[in-house]
Formats: sequence, structure tokens, C-alpha cells
Amino acid sequence: MRIVSALFRMVAAVASARTMITALAVLVLHPRAVAAESWTILPAAAVTSPGIATATPWWLWPLALFLFTILVGIIAVVTGVGGAVIFVPIIGSILPLNLDFIRGTGLMVALTGALYAGPSLLRIGLADLRLCLPMALLSSVASIAGAMVGLSLPAPIVQVALGVAILCIAVFMMTGKQHSRPHVPAPDRIAVLLGMAGSYRESTTGDRVDWTVHRTGWGLFSFVFIGFAAGMFGLGAGWANVPVLNMVLGAPLKVAVGSSKFILSITDTSAAWVYIHSGAVLPLITIPSILGMIIGTRVGVKLLANTKSDKIRIFVLVLLSLAGLMSLVKGIRAW
Repeated sequence: MRIVSALFRMVAAVASARTMITALAVLVLHPRAVAAESWTILPAAAVTSPGIATATPWWLWPLALFLFTILVGIIAVVTGVGGAVIFVPIIGSILPLNLDFIRGTGLMVALTGALYAGPSLLRIGLADLRLCLPMALLSSVASIAGAMVGLSLPAPIVQVALGVAILCIAVFMMTGKQHSRPHVPAPDRIAVLLGMAGSYRESTTGDRVDWTVHRTGWGLFSFVFIGFAAGMFGLGAGWANVPVLNMVLGAPLKVAVGSSKFILSITDTSAAWVYIHSGAVLPLITIPSILGMIIGTRVGVKLLANTKSDKIRIFVLVLLSLAGLMSLVKGIRAW
């Protein structure tokens, strides 16, 4: 049995390595991957400032994305903020890349952590299928619609809307107060009908924590807007999933965080396929971003115990506010 398991792992490793080599080969060798008027490997449609891109070596952009997403991964773990919320507005405001490609990469960055954590969270009871699936269904449909709307709108309009959305997220993060175990007097009819209740073992005390939810209708309604925003802006959805599950539905904070990851893996996958089908996901941008996110997440987990997250959270709020303002200014100038 161990030999079979080892063989499966070996085959999976070879397949993933072969996929990455193939993607890199396509980037370097495929004629459509090279802009016709400049010696840059980025497609012409992906570059908003051709002069800057032509004067800069092609390998500098992937390297910059790789290093930046390492920092994003660390901040995302320490502060509990989704990586795409930091990635999309800052990269969209600084680098001369088309916003469609940045949003497509943002969804892939958000999916990196969610797909990795989802199965283990289900096993330990911190993500519940009966709670997640109804929310994920509505959020996924809305994310597809949001992605289609976002790709059809002119880039300056999306850039301005992104700036407004990021500033609203920053304000929401400053004012929102989450509770570890909200008081739920009784489940509502929808929660009872769908069986939205469960329990998990509190690791710090060893106690069993039973939970249920209420205001389910408002929660379902909220996830429609969350999914639409996630698909339209490529921000993921963790920035809103946790507050809605915790503050509106009344799920314990640990269940809200775990279920948010599972919902995110479904919602962003649906939206990501729209961007992939439209050609807005480039391996040259996406691969270094995902690798940097993985490394940064691992480093962030190790730093989490010895880091004062409150100070870093303030830094992130300032960073998001500046990124939102930069996105607004860039969109207004291009209008």
C-alpha cells in the first residue's frame, strides 16, 4: 500500500512539473505570446504602457510579482485579510498591466490558499457543508455574472469602481467587530430546513462547541452581492464571507473562517473559468504570483505566533486606503 501511495505521489509530482514546464515553454515559444512590436513576452493586450514594458527586461515583471506576493502571503496570514484584496488594487495601480489580467491572477491567488485549506477544514469540523453549499451556490452564480460584467466594461470604469470598492472594504474592516461565539437565540426556519447546525472541538480547552445560525435569508441575500463583487473585481471573497457568516448568521468565528475558505474555493473557481475562457489568465503573471503566495503563506504561518497582528492590520488598512485612492486616480485619468 505504501508503494502504491508513493507511486501516486511520484506521478502527481511529475505531472505538475510537466504542466509548469509546458506553460513556460508556451510563454517563450508560442508566437501569439510575444507582442508584435516589442521584445516583451507579455501579450500586447496585457500591457497598458508599452513604452515602459519595452524599456524594461521581460523577466523583471515576473520577478517583481513573485517577491511582492511573498509579502502579500505573509500579510494575509498574519492579519486574516485575503491575499487578492491586497494584490489586485496595488498591482493594478503600480504595474503597467491590463486590469483584466490582474483580476484573473487575483482570483487564482485567492484560490491558492482556499483549495489547500478546504479539505482539512472539513475534516476537523471547522467548515460545514450544510452551511457552505447554499451560500456557495448563490455566490458562484453571482460571481460568473460579475466576471462577465467586469470583462465587458471599459477598463477605466472598472478601475474607478475597484477604487471605491477597496475604500469601502477598508472602512468596513475598521468598523466591523467580530465575535468568537455570537449568541444565537434560536435557528430560523431556513436554517432548520437546511440543517445548518453542527459542532467542533475547541483545541484550546478540549470542549465541544455546538452552534447554529439565524437570519439565514439575509445571509443568502448578502452572498449574492459578495459573489458578484468577487467575480467583477477579482478580489476573492474572504474579506466579506467571514463578517457575514459571523456577524449576520451568528456562526462562531472559527467556523466562519473555515467555511469562508470552502465557499471561496467554489465561488472563485466559477469566476476564474470566465477569465480563463476570455484569455485573461496568463501563466507568466499567474505562476510567479501563486508561487510567491505559497511561500509567503508558509512564512506567515511561522511568524503568526510572534507577531502583533494589530499593528500590521493598521498598516494594511493604510495600504488599502492608498491603493484605493491610487486606483481611483488612475481610472479617472484614463477616462
